[in-house]
Amino acid sequence: MAPSPFALPFERLPATLPIFPLPHAIVMPGCQLPLNIFEPRYLNLVFDALGAERLIGMVQPDPTAPHKEAVYATGTAGRIVSFGETPDGRLLIVLAGVCRFDIREEIPTVRGYRRVLVDWSRFRQDLDTPGEAGGGYDRLRLMALLKEYLQRKGVEINWTNLEQIPSPLLVNVLAGQLPFDVPERQALVEAVTPEERMAKLASLLEFDVVGTVATNGRRH
Repeated sequence: MAPSPFALPFERLPATLPIFPLPHAIVMPGCQLPLNIFEPRYLNLVFDALGAERLIGMVQPDPTAPHKEAVYATGTAGRIVSFGETPDGRLLIVLAGVCRFDIREEIPTVRGYRRVLVDWSRFRQDLDTPGEAGGGYDRLRLMALLKEYLQRKGVEINWTNLEQIPSPLLVNVLAGQLPFDVPERQALVEAVTPEERMAKLASLLEFDVVGTVATNGRRH
């Protein structure tokens, strides 16, 4: 897939981002995330983003932190690619995943939403065109685990379409779509390379499958 003519090159990614803390909401490169915006501060965020680079940093709240406003230090940035208004004052937007980032520090704002200084450097390869991951990773094992996982969850999926997706993009899609807990999803966000993400995804799937088998065995 050719890159969007509206996409920013790595060198032009901004030094700061508005952030939208929301559990389970990530937008990995190559993926999309629809959002329903209605709080005044996040309406401000979207309007301001539309007047700039159209980038929003999606971050998950950290449930292990003592401060209720704390978020994980690594997030995913998405570019607004679709925008619509509703009669009751909401905005319906779609983000396209661009690149992950590390938060350096939070900076003061005056429009209600939060803004941070970011470091993109660890995730430069997020802007590369997805291909097959190297390192000899066993995709067949990943797909077998995924099939068993989805069967146990009662989820139906179009396997023909799934099998045509390159492994790195497939893992990015699954990271956002599978019903993982917040820390599990965050572990996938923080895995830098495609190989690391595939290995982490396989571990999460295997842990769930093995745990389910063990539980069912005890019941009998």
